[in-house]
Amino acid sequence: MEKNIKNVTWVLVAFILVVGMVGSSMVVTNGIVKAKGAQNTLEVKGSAKKEIKSDFVVWNGSFSIQSTDLSDAYTRLKESSNKVKAYLVNKGMKEEDLILSSINTMTYNRVLPNGNYTNEIESYKLYQNVEIRSNDVDKITSISRSVTDLINEGVEFQSNPPQYFYTKLSDLKIDMIVLATKDAKVRAEKMLETTGNSVGRLYSARVGVFQITPLYSNEISDYGINDTSSLEKEITAVVSCEFEVK
Repeated sequence: MEKNIKNVTWVLVAFILVVGMVGSSMVVTNGIVKAKGAQNTLEVKGSAKKEIKSDFVVWNGSFSIQSTDLSDAYTRLKESSNKVKAYLVNKGMKEEDLILSSINTMTYNRVLPNGNYTNEIESYKLYQNVEIRSNDVDKITSISRSVTDLINEGVEFQSNPPQYFYTKLSDLKIDMIVLATKDAKVRAEKMLETTGNSVGRLYSARVGVFQITPLYSNEISDYGINDTSSLEKEITAVVSCEFEVK
């Protein structure tokens, strides 16, 4: 009886070992299949870069008057406004293209020798903004640099840097994606040259953020850059492509 129990035990042990070996071989085999499958594709990043010149500009400046008398400040600000409009029209702008803001007013209270402010108004400062939006980027750029000549006419004028935009950006982005994808394919072909394999169909493509930067800039951002400070700039596109390896 004891002998029979031992025989049954050995049979069970042998059975478990066989099942374990079969299971192990299945795991190994599946691992090999997955590894081979992973080698059938190649992921490559392609990029494209192009120089562009802005075709739309937004520029604004401001002028102000400070006086102890509010009525006097208003009268003098109107005089400055007329000088600003005359100057810009003389530079080739149409008066209807000038966007003038409403007049803003600031009050300055008298300060005591100990540094405390009183309720007594010491002076008034009135200021107004002027803005131009135009496709003539070269003309507006020139105006933004010379308009402070109004200071010689008694106008306290401050010119802000123009903001430059490229209005055909949506169409350009599509072209850049195509170029970056072609670059990715060329890179993949170069990588496979020495292996005897070739590039097959495109399985997937992921478009990265666009970087629009001043010329010769190395600046990048995970969220993308859209520079508006430069008239001439550079757009860069990156595409991650997964190709079939034949």
